[in-house]
Amino acid sequence: MKTVKIIFSLFCSALILTSCSDFLEEKPQAILNEEEVNDPDKLVTSVYSELGNDHYTTPNSLWPYGTVRSDDAYKGGSGEQDIQEFHFFETSTNITTDIGVVDGLWFQCYRAISRANTALRILNELEDSNPVKTTRIAEARFLRGHFYFLLKILFKNIPYIDETIAIADYGTISNVALSNDELWAKIADDFQYATDNLPETQPDKGRANRFSAAAYLAKTYLYKAYRQDDKNVVTSIDPSDLQKVLTNTEIVIGSHYKLESDFADNFLPGDYENGEEAIFSIQYSQNDGTKFGRLNFGDLLSTPMKLGCCDFHKPSQSLVNAFSTVNGLPNFTSYNSNTSGIADKTDPRLFHTVAIPGFPYKYNTTLIYEEDWNRNPGTYGVYASMKENVDPSCDCFVHMDPFYANSKNRILIRYADVLLMRAEAFIELKQEAEALPLINQVRDRAKNSTAFIDYANDKIEIAPYTSSHWTNAFAQQALRWERRLEFAMEGGRFFDLVRWGIADQIMNEYYQAESLRRPYYGNASFVKGKHEYVPIPENQIKFSKYLYKQNPGYGGN
Repeated sequence: MKTVKIIFSLFCSALILTSCSDFLEEKPQAILNEEEVNDPDKLVTSVYSELGNDHYTTPNSLWPYGTVRSDDAYKGGSGEQDIQEFHFFETSTNITTDIGVVDGLWFQCYRAISRANTALRILNELEDSNPVKTTRIAEARFLRGHFYFLLKILFKNIPYIDETIAIADYGTISNVALSNDELWAKIADDFQYATDNLPETQPDKGRANRFSAAAYLAKTYLYKAYRQDDKNVVTSIDPSDLQKVLTNTEIVIGSHYKLESDFADNFLPGDYENGEEAIFSIQYSQNDGTKFGRLNFGDLLSTPMKLGCCDFHKPSQSLVNAFSTVNGLPNFTSYNSNTSGIADKTDPRLFHTVAIPGFPYKYNTTLIYEEDWNRNPGTYGVYASMKENVDPSCDCFVHMDPFYANSKNRILIRYADVLLMRAEAFIELKQEAEALPLINQVRDRAKNSTAFIDYANDKIEIAPYTSSHWTNAFAQQALRWERRLEFAMEGGRFFDLVRWGIADQIMNEYYQAESLRRPYYGNASFVKGKHEYVPIPENQIKFSKYLYKQNPGYGGN
């Protein structure tokens, strides 16, 4: 799976094309149709390939929508006009229904779903005696569930189309045909099938297994549990869904997966890739017969300017401040008082997450990160994102003038996420005592993650929580803080805030504080009931002949 090549092309799908010209009626050269392709391995490989078939303007990591749109990061780049659409999402301003990168991301996800549906139609027709039929169906459904999950957290209201729907009927499926709960249930069905039918181990690295599916199923039920009204207000938290989170996280906890001994191991190339914490990862490669290799094109913009281009995805001062500690615990009340620099004492995960002037870059003590590495420090500050980047001395760092990308895998689900999802379910079920050791497992690992950052030992301070004062309200605050620190810059912060129903509160407080540091936040304002989701692309609404309904707050039908 490390040297995956694209071997299957997308069939003309009315769902994702705004028009089909006459040229589509002729078969292009070197394109195989459904009758000609019936190899189950090739069919599913074509779906796996979509995990990396993204572009820096439409990254599958969702960093512009899950991190830059949150309180964790600034857009970066040369200035506000550089990929201006991402600036609009960063500040919740001028978000219109005709933004091309949003339409492109919709297309990208449905292209992957189309491949999954094509694979499933053919796989379902194979003889039951085929030894890999059930496994490949389960993999295709796992991957389809993944892309529907991305669409769901981005757009909320999306058309659900599976392999039973005829292509001619695609345009008749409304994006509001299913309720919010029903749509989550459809996504859960795919992960449930995968959990029930995938093997516990796979012969190829990068293939989903039973534990990958169970982890994703738990994540789906965690999102589904938070019932919200049309204004995205959390009205209740469903206990039966939370119980399913517990059931499925227990499956993973009983597996061979566990926390890496050092937090850094999750974000290093080479022997560290596909480690014991990586429950499911996107496999990247180089020297595989393609021009540049199967590189992480979606995240390449975050490379600091000193190393190449283009200094996007910049950690915010708020995020840096959030790592500060008092007696080893988060500084909940006054953490955001620093206007620049880092606190006297801080959680060690800061140095694994953020490149800070005066400290080694990616643990290379001969390569010190400095302020002049930044492209526009006056606008976006002096920090850089570390997790997706690599030491430039690594042979996995590939020049693609003017860009630099790398072939390091990107983890989609880590074991730490399973522990914290389980802790969250216990807390919302009013069983906060059960959550305490789970959160402390994550914190204890952070405490021991100093081998790569011993140069910062005088700054490090972290301690576990104790049962004293461990009320339900405090446990909830601790859990939410822990998720921010553990998964910072990994593309999920904003979606957590939306799930919890507090995005407007957190973001407007952030805008107010940041406007004193970054003047371009002066007009930023998050509107409850609107900005939790991106608009349905106008191109798609037109294609559906206005069957699709626009999300609230964006006008239209």
